[in-house]
Amino acid sequence: MSMNKSIIPIFIPHVGCPHDCSFCNQKRIAGERREVSGKELSETIDTYLSTITNDKASIEVAFYGGSFTGLPLDNQRELLMPAYRAKEAGKIDDIRLSTRPDYINDKVLSEIYKLGVSTIELGVQSTNDEVLIKNLRGHSSQDVEMAVNLIKAYNIQLGLQMMIGLLGDTPETIAETVKDFIKWRPNFVRIYPTIVIKDTHLEELYNLGIYKPMDLEEVISIGKDALLAFNTANIPVIRMGLQSTEEITYGVGIVAGPYHPAYRELVETEIFRDKIQREFDKEDIKNSQEIVIYCNKRDPSKVAGYKKSNKDYFTHKYKLKSLKIKITDQLMEGELVVKNDSDN
Repeated sequence: MSMNKSIIPIFIPHVGCPHDCSFCNQKRIAGERREVSGKELSETIDTYLSTITNDKASIEVAFYGGSFTGLPLDNQRELLMPAYRAKEAGKIDDIRLSTRPDYINDKVLSEIYKLGVSTIELGVQSTNDEVLIKNLRGHSSQDVEMAVNLIKAYNIQLGLQMMIGLLGDTPETIAETVKDFIKWRPNFVRIYPTIVIKDTHLEELYNLGIYKPMDLEEVISIGKDALLAFNTANIPVIRMGLQSTEEITYGVGIVAGPYHPAYRELVETEIFRDKIQREFDKEDIKNSQEIVIYCNKRDPSKVAGYKKSNKDYFTHKYKLKSLKIKITDQLMEGELVVKNDSDN
């Protein structure tokens, strides 16, 4: 997603999806909301448009909160028409929706394509059939591949969502999902560690001792491998971890699991710690007490780490008097160089 993209969020209730997957309580994740009409959507779009002051921003209407293509076609048309009219009038640039892989077919795609939908996000979660069955997903990995191919045939932008730590998941099944995603070449990916949400089947299994969530350290390690793989494949990961809300909080909507509001930052901290360590290992600086790390202008916070944990880690490990982080335009994003500060 572009840094200059303005999102007009349209929240629809948990409609279009008769499935209650093991981990899902959409009312807590997206909030409990009433159904909206086409007229209300037009008013919402106009209200948001009046607040957007960046003339260069790309504007997208995004539908959240349900499996959109599971709705009856008449309902889909009613919801999409206000956004379509705004797009035809040049007021917005894109329309995005989310759905399940098994709710994608040629008839549905033909309809929503004509109504201006430019991006579809598929809630895949896993491509391992055993994991899908255990989590009551109601679709197979074959359904996912068919949906991916159909969406690509319509030249619609494709986003894929995956989860880490589902019931039955292992590092191997998660790596399998990452490998499949890379094979399918989506335009972007979202990664969510599995947390136990109140009033879900997963909560029942957790209380019975059948399901044990992965711990934070494990989902950071697995998330690191996934993010590195997607980065290498030049597939953007636009989100890692659920956004913090009043409901997505321990003791309110969260019962257990590796939730952290800065999950991506923790993952990137580990990635950059590994990079810095490799630089320390190859440079003759182990006995130096004053170190400078050069990096791209986008990376100083990642080099320093979450709450400066990388800076503290290396300062203590090598008993440094100083560790400075400096920006240089000689390095690409993700690259860094460690030098003895006295050499500069």
